[in-house]
Amino acid sequence: MLGADSKGAIAPIWHSRAPRNDEDRSTMIPISDDNPARGPAIVNWTIIALCVAAFIWEVRLGERMDAALLVLGFTPAALLGHPSPSHGFVHLPPFATILTSMFLHGGWLHLAGNMLYLWIFGNNAEDAMGHVKYGLFYLICGTAAALTLAYMDPTSRLPMIGASGAISGVLAAYVLLYPRAKVTVVVPLGIIFYPLAISAVWVVGLWFLMQLVSAWLIDPAQPGVAWWAHVGGFVTGLVLTPLFKSRDVPLFGRLPRGPWG
Repeated sequence: MLGADSKGAIAPIWHSRAPRNDEDRSTMIPISDDNPARGPAIVNWTIIALCVAAFIWEVRLGERMDAALLVLGFTPAALLGHPSPSHGFVHLPPFATILTSMFLHGGWLHLAGNMLYLWIFGNNAEDAMGHVKYGLFYLICGTAAALTLAYMDPTSRLPMIGASGAISGVLAAYVLLYPRAKVTVVVPLGIIFYPLAISAVWVVGLWFLMQLVSAWLIDPAQPGVAWWAHVGGFVTGLVLTPLFKSRDVPLFGRLPRGPWG
């Protein structure tokens, strides 16, 4: 997202919302899982490619990048009838910026962190739902994330950018469908990164707890990470996953068989 600096100028804010970005500086960084998908995750890879292409376009804008993000990021106040100036870029209806904001990022680390989560968890969610339903699920979760932020901070003029609201919904789908899947995370211990395999329910559960506590404690009007967008996307994913998953995919994963079959 974007926010105002101490001199009143506009500065990018990432899904965050302004001088901060939506990179969650977690104590655990997921790097892989032991849950291979049954088929190619066409939609998931397309989303990743679009986000990367959009970021390359942002970088090529140079000094005009911040102005572009002001126009293409989602601003709650604009949605509720207080539009911002176009800063020389094409004017978009405020509701359209919910879509454009999902594919924009504020830096290489912001992009890499979100795409890492999407690469690890998104292919299984798509596998469980099918291509079309997964794409729709992703967009609905991203939309719900933006609307949650608008509800919590309706007067904000800080543009929000980032895919993490939608990805939060993907994490919710993953933990509902594959709670016992092992996720390999690295835990920073000083200068050493210690790898550890943990059940998805703990990885995603701790991640969501951090989002919820941060959303509760931090004023949503402050620039930085859009915590409430993460919470809104995750809760939406929890609600929608039972409706979007294929019939042959059980909730909570397949229970392990006992010694008698």
